[in-house]
Amino acid sequence: MPRQLGDTDVAAVLAGLTATDPRVVVSGNHATPAQLLGLLDSALPSYRLVTLNAQAGVPDRDGVVHETCFVGPGVRRSPRLTYIPARLSLIPTMFSSTLAPDVVLLHTTPPRGGAVSLGIEVNVLPAAIEAARRRGGLVLAQTNEHMPWTSGDALVPVDHLDGLVAVDEPLAPASTRVATAEAEAIAGSVAPLVRDGATLQTGIGAIPDAVLAALESRRGLRVWTEMFSDGVLALERAGALDVDSPIVASFLFGSAELLAWVDDNPRLRMLRTEKTNDPALISRRPAMVSVNSALQVDLFGQANASWIDGRVYSGLGGQSDFVVGALHSPGGQAVMALASWHPRARCSTVVGRLDGPATSFQHSWIVSEQGRAPVWSQSQREQSRQIIEHVAHPDARDGLRDAAVQLGLA
Repeated sequence: MPRQLGDTDVAAVLAGLTATDPRVVVSGNHATPAQLLGLLDSALPSYRLVTLNAQAGVPDRDGVVHETCFVGPGVRRSPRLTYIPARLSLIPTMFSSTLAPDVVLLHTTPPRGGAVSLGIEVNVLPAAIEAARRRGGLVLAQTNEHMPWTSGDALVPVDHLDGLVAVDEPLAPASTRVATAEAEAIAGSVAPLVRDGATLQTGIGAIPDAVLAALESRRGLRVWTEMFSDGVLALERAGALDVDSPIVASFLFGSAELLAWVDDNPRLRMLRTEKTNDPALISRRPAMVSVNSALQVDLFGQANASWIDGRVYSGLGGQSDFVVGALHSPGGQAVMALASWHPRARCSTVVGRLDGPATSFQHSWIVSEQGRAPVWSQSQREQSRQIIEHVAHPDARDGLRDAAVQLGLA
């Protein structure tokens, strides 16, 4: 059994690190162990912090370099940000090479039966733990009675931990998103593509949330996704989910009600990213429907979900993993959904050619509040025409037709 650590104990343990700028991998999204990370930040003058989708409040000062494959709001504008492009399914392989961790900080349940549970954030953490232990690094856990107990790859033997710091803090619920008229219109076009018995993956945002809300009349739906939020709970309560199939995910966040529902829920299997995001495993799901969103799509059918105004906004994430997996699933479909107009930038989200790198391509459908365009197996010219006529905002269509001519697509 690892020993319980106080504040001074954590500093003493960290003083034994030999690396000049140790690399610290920490639970991301809405599961960051804030107290434990604060103790580390006080003890180490400099270090490299690896967090996926870091939220506000993570240390950001001189001496802290942020290395991440998915940029969150807590580090998006940091001058010390180092973005490392990688599909989510492949990030774990980096922990054995270029992102080898010296320290791993976890946010877990208290021990039970010789193990702790990673709760709502499994993701890339099992691979990070294994890599740190192989190279003699430290694995420390902030244990919290409020962390839901989840099973599957979430379970970590206590003898894999070097110390525990106990806290008693409710998890901060993720903010809820109010569905816009555009999101509801998009959901109305996506819903007919999802039949009873389909397997669902949705991304993060108002549009995927609205799509789930539009599917409550379906029956026998399955869930295989990298993450989920309250929309899946709503499907469960509506009787839309197949009760004989586990809900498979790698991380989750949402309301206090959702966290209470997942606690010790035998329906839920939390798996490591290498499994949930493996395109080969995804392709085996029946009628896999992947629904993701983007900042832009272009007339070649490519989507940019990670770059805006010439700088990285988020990252590749798992979008391309699920697009590929869904296309190889029997009866599967990869849906890209977005509003046709960006209200703050006052510009079309459909462009002739992407302003930044492509996050994914070769989707089955592109959908906006204007309608949906079938793009898979169409010629480039037909793809372009469908996107202009059925996805683009009417105010942008004439300009896009001119762009199509210039690009050789008309």
